[in-house]
Amino acid sequence: MLFLNRWADMTSLTQRSSGLVQRRAEASLNVADKDSPAGKEYREPRPGEEQGVDDPGDSKETRLTLMEEVLLLGLKDREGYTSFWNDCISSGLRGCMLIELALRGRLQLEPCGIRRKGLLARKVICKSDAPTGDVLLDEALKHIKETQPPETVQSWIELLSGETWNPLKLHYQLRNVRERLAKNLVEKGVLTTEKQNFLLFDMTTHPLTNNNLKQRLIKKVQEAVLNRWANDPHRMDKRVLALIFLAHSSDVLENAFVPLLDDQYNMAMKRVRLLLELEPEGESGKANTNELLWAVVAAFTK
Repeated sequence: MLFLNRWADMTSLTQRSSGLVQRRAEASLNVADKDSPAGKEYREPRPGEEQGVDDPGDSKETRLTLMEEVLLLGLKDREGYTSFWNDCISSGLRGCMLIELALRGRLQLEPCGIRRKGLLARKVICKSDAPTGDVLLDEALKHIKETQPPETVQSWIELLSGETWNPLKLHYQLRNVRERLAKNLVEKGVLTTEKQNFLLFDMTTHPLTNNNLKQRLIKKVQEAVLNRWANDPHRMDKRVLALIFLAHSSDVLENAFVPLLDDQYNMAMKRVRLLLELEPEGESGKANTNELLWAVVAAFTK
């Protein structure tokens, strides 16, 4: 009888702690994944350095663009589609394109001039038209390069989204962006393709197949605002900083914080609010910054 009681107590304790054990096991796995070749992601080029598509040590199957990361955060794992109520992700993905091109050394803002024009008044100019290896990015870069006079960041987000009343500028719209990004993720082994019936119509969906990669993405976002929080955006990795801002603008950032405990969730959201309260004009003038990144932030937080 004593043996049975002890066995029951141990079973109950195991059940209560299973969530904690699983969370710690996943954390250990994620740490190990960071050091593995499969965990490598796109590295921002150093000044004067152009990073090609087939750079050594950079796996094509696991390198994700900012657009793909934002979409992956917004996708329902099993259903394979984003929320029907999310009307922010379309413009958010266009903002990702501009920042991605800026971080790759393809775009920049025009000089502010003597009158010190604000970020949203300055035009986007093409710094390099070298192909990026990504069809969507190259398509956007081609539009920006060939447009004269140049447009502002706010205008390009609207034009690439098709949110313009000028019929002469509708050709700038990038169509089927989410579907094209999902297909890229299918090619990289992150998603798969299925057909689902929704009573009146069939829809192509892309359920998650590589859960480890998405968990690493979620872990990266969580660690940026918890474990590696520096209380200074200029000490953060630019791609991670851009991911946080654009995921919030696309209304998918909270998906990365859902697995957190209550106190961790509250701390994460508090620190995100601190980032959102920053003044882009002032931050763009500091050292080690990217002006176009802060211009996109200003366009979404103004």
